Amino acid sequence: MTRNELLTPLSGPSEQPEEVTLRPRRLEEFVGQAQLRQHLEILLEAARRRGEPADHLLLAGPPGLGKTSLAGIVAAEMGVTLRVTSGPALERAGDLASVLTNLDEGDVLFIDEIHRLPRVVEEVLYPAMEDFQLDIVLGKGPSARSLRLDLPRFTLVGATTRTGLITGPLRDRFGFVARLDYYDVAELEAIVVRAARIMGVSLDPAGGHEVARRARGTPRIANRLLRRVRDYAEVRADGVVTEAAARDGLALFEVDEAGLDKVDRAILVAVCRRFGGGPVGLSTLAICVGEEPETVEDVYEPFLLQLGLLQRTPRGRVATPAAWAHVGLEAPEPGSSTAALFS
Repeated sequence: MTRNELLTPLSGPSEQPEEVTLRPRRLEEFVGQAQLRQHLEILLEAARRRGEPADHLLLAGPPGLGKTSLAGIVAAEMGVTLRVTSGPALERAGDLASVLTNLDEGDVLFIDEIHRLPRVVEEVLYPAMEDFQLDIVLGKGPSARSLRLDLPRFTLVGATTRTGLITGPLRDRFGFVARLDYYDVAELEAIVVRAARIMGVSLDPAGGHEVARRARGTPRIANRLLRRVRDYAEVRADGVVTEAAARDGLALFEVDEAGLDKVDRAILVAVCRRFGGGPVGLSTLAICVGEEPETVEDVYEPFLLQLGLLQRTPRGRVATPAAWAHVGLEAPEPGSSTAALFS
């Protein structure tokens, strides 16, 4: 793997140009996460006044809430370059060494999915984070010797969707650990309005509200739904995203009133119809809907749990009465074995 594959700019080939332009560039442009923004304002301003790089940051939370955007904002606010890589890309200690030795003074290194770093790579990262030094072993066997190289002072921003998989020694080396929460509808409306302005979309306030309330509390999903509704309005309407256009467009793309998509509903139907409301194991459920168990657990279940449509029990997943109502089926009688789980 080449250095260019390991270390890429924020606007690399994997990013859609439109998606990059929708990212906020400064902290004042970032909508939501008010307490986190306040913490970052203090942290970054203090670092600027001291003339030092900002402390290492660990950002945790579900996908699409702004972890990558915040890494770019940290670099922009500090006036330095953002370097981007990911945990799975750093397969060997030499991969990380190549990345670290190509950093400049004060750079921000963003490692996405940092919980997926191999253990041998993680151990190389420890002295780099604490002492800004890199230990390299030259040779093999009895003649091998260790060489310690000085690194430029840098800021590491790690992002993870699985906080529990971060090892204690790695987590303790971050000076600031923050968790991003889901956004409320008002915050998502502001994000949709900003995105519509950047994309040149004619957006009615009611249309923006309709998109925001179905976005599952996630800015990335809000922007994606806005693009689909924009396409619908341009082809099937007069080009303006009104409430009616948003409702009809989202219905066409199978996003229902609660923000559930086709797979979400398939999960609920499988639990209710095929397994009588559960309990059903994760692997069995994943096979029924044609997804990987990790995808069901990490992508779809959190929102279903948040809405109170599913419950996790020691025996498996169980549909709540609200889930039965959502899929248009009658819930079990109070005396049934499934209903007894909720008593």
